[in-house]
Amino acid sequence: MSLLYKGFVCFVGMESSVITATLTQLQQSPVTSPCAACKVLRRRCLQNCVLAPYFPPDDSIKFASAHRVFGASNIIKLLQELPERQRADAVSSMVYEANARLRDPVYGCAGTIYQLQQQINELQAQLAKYRAEINTLRIQYANLASSVLLQPSQTQLFGNDLASGASGLLCSGNHSHLLGTPFEYYSNFIG
Repeated sequence: MSLLYKGFVCFVGMESSVITATLTQLQQSPVTSPCAACKVLRRRCLQNCVLAPYFPPDDSIKFASAHRVFGASNIIKLLQELPERQRADAVSSMVYEANARLRDPVYGCAGTIYQLQQQINELQAQLAKYRAEINTLRIQYANLASSVLLQPSQTQLFGNDLASGASGLLCSGNHSHLLGTPFEYYSNFIG
């Protein structure tokens, strides 16, 4: 016979083995809201449920996908073998792999990784192409700037000072102090 007194269960006239068994049952009493795993499996969720911390009650789809691919017993075994600090990462990996496997039953995550590697290769090829174009444009601008600076006919038109004559080519009026020489002007564009 048991009595409830101020939140404690008092046992009157019972043997110690019966008391221990009853205390064990009380310690394993159901949690107020069962975890998503226990909901999907339709079983009672105990306080020491291994799956409860990783599959909250409001996210049953997360467990359902992992359960469909790996099975509940395999998930429980894996979590029990891992240290506490690694379990959350393991669960997120299993859920990710399960969702990938449900989307692509043949390749799973490997298919996603392959697609991402293909995108990286394509983007690297585009980047190399654009860098080559930039270098080509830099060389063209440098050649253009040096040809403008070194043409003797231009120095006769604008005076003997090569720098002031070349800047006069680029800017009419009294703004040559803003641009400088053509080489300085073009070097602003090419880096």
